[in-house]
Amino acid sequence: MPHILATLKNVPFETIKGVLENDKAFHASEEMYLEHIWQNVDDENEVLFLFRINSIANTKKLIQKLHSSALSQNPNANLPTMIYLQ
Repeated sequence: MPHILATLKNVPFETIKGVLENDKAFHASEEMYLEHIWQNVDDENEVLFLFRINSIANTKKLIQKLHSSALSQNPNANLPTMIYLQ
């Protein structure tokens, strides 16, 4: 089962947790299911979250589209780093 491990820096844990909760329906509609969210103990400025996904190819395409859109609106947007796992 494929997954995405995302890392995001400089966003408070509770903030990203709230965003992920608010986006739960959208993520599900795109076949992305949040499984875990952690705060890095060694770097309190880093949050990690894990999604179970159905298709790496489809999810990569979606993430590239969303990140490109965010960067076109704000070239300095703070976006998560995505690691695709098989």
